[in-house]
Amino acid sequence: MDEEEGLGRVLTAPNVITMARLLCIPLFLWLLFGLGRQTLAALLLAVLGATDWVDGYVARRYHQVSTLGKVLDPTADRILVATAVIAVIVHGAVPLWFGVATLAREALVSLMVVLLAALGAARINVLWVGKAGTFALMTSYPGFLISHGTAAWQGPFHVAAWVIGVIGLTLAWVAAASYVAPARAALHDGRSARRTARAAGRSAA
Repeated sequence: MDEEEGLGRVLTAPNVITMARLLCIPLFLWLLFGLGRQTLAALLLAVLGATDWVDGYVARRYHQVSTLGKVLDPTADRILVATAVIAVIVHGAVPLWFGVATLAREALVSLMVVLLAALGAARINVLWVGKAGTFALMTSYPGFLISHGTAAWQGPFHVAAWVIGVIGLTLAWVAAASYVAPARAALHDGRSARRTARAAGRSAA
């Protein structure tokens, strides 16, 4: 299949996987707040967090990368993180300051992505430290949720959630700071590419 034609595809396996993950968000909220099934909600959230990499892997492995997927995948991840954090805060399973620190980082990175795109910056590759931070956070929040209670078995889960959560939050903010230099380079490269294209256009005319 021609590369440009492939980018325009909508119905691909990775896009279906991403949509399935998105459709599970209302199910998570229903389990937690509608049925009060805290453990089931935590397990579903853990599965959604653990499968964060699946759609991207399928897209690359089977050459099904698409323009829609490039937008849908990170958007789904941001929605999932925001929904999970807010829901766990409302449920009372995590301190407000920890949730706000998580949301503030996500908002900062999202704003930076939108701003760079508006300024015509080149694409920035995702840093491994950011992926590690997000994965740790999406592991800790189900841990906070499943350990919210007074049962003896919940104690070890609560400790593990805090350890993983603090590590994840630290890595996430380190990643946010680490994007500054690549963002400047991407902005420079994007502007250079536009100048080159305009010069080529004038020469052709």
